[in-house]
Amino acid sequence: MLARTDSVPDPFVALHGCAIRLDPRGALVWPDEGLLVVADLHLEKGSAFARRGQMLPPYDTTETLARLEALVAAHQPRTIVALGDSFHDRWGAERLSPDARSRLSALQAGRNFIWIAGNHDPEPHADLQGDWARELRIGPLVLRHEPGETHEPGEIAGHLHPVARLVVRGRSIRRRCFATDGHRLVLPALGAYAGGLNVRHGAVAGLFAGGFEAHMLGADRTYRIASTACLGD
Repeated sequence: MLARTDSVPDPFVALHGCAIRLDPRGALVWPDEGLLVVADLHLEKGSAFARRGQMLPPYDTTETLARLEALVAAHQPRTIVALGDSFHDRWGAERLSPDARSRLSALQAGRNFIWIAGNHDPEPHADLQGDWARELRIGPLVLRHEPGETHEPGEIAGHLHPVARLVVRGRSIRRRCFATDGHRLVLPALGAYAGGLNVRHGAVAGLFAGGFEAHMLGADRTYRIASTACLGD
């Protein structure tokens, strides 16, 4: 069990002057805007591997949609933004089962749904509801798939699938996490089959010149860990 490193479950963090909530299931919530942000769903990853002869259990889309349904039920957002790599490849939407397509439509009903372009799915998804954009600006924040090279304040991105590792009471714990320095933030992947990149890797740590915090996902809360306390793999 992780030791508590802050006293407030499901904490709010300040991001470029905005009060942002980090849901321990791996989503970002901006209550003032009625906004729910998720990253890297990688829907239909199992079927993408099957097309190449690598058989994975074909349940990733079902599980990932269940995670998104739980988040929507909890927060009732006016707008949902999916930060790219929503499908594992550009043909993933075509492989959705009728049931998965129906569940996705139900999640989109009565609210704004915005697909952000990812490197796995760089073009709009055929026959799916919602708007599509390469990036989205809302107030002082900018939402995009891949972190930019200019260290733009207020950036929210995905792409890197950050995970943090600790050793607690002699046991190694490695979990998905948010990474932020208060100026920019990287979300964990929501996809059931999405892998993870350790936050000590230069691709993550290099985004934050002055250090950062990892907010590790727990069963019912996040755990705030200084970057200096995170271990490499």
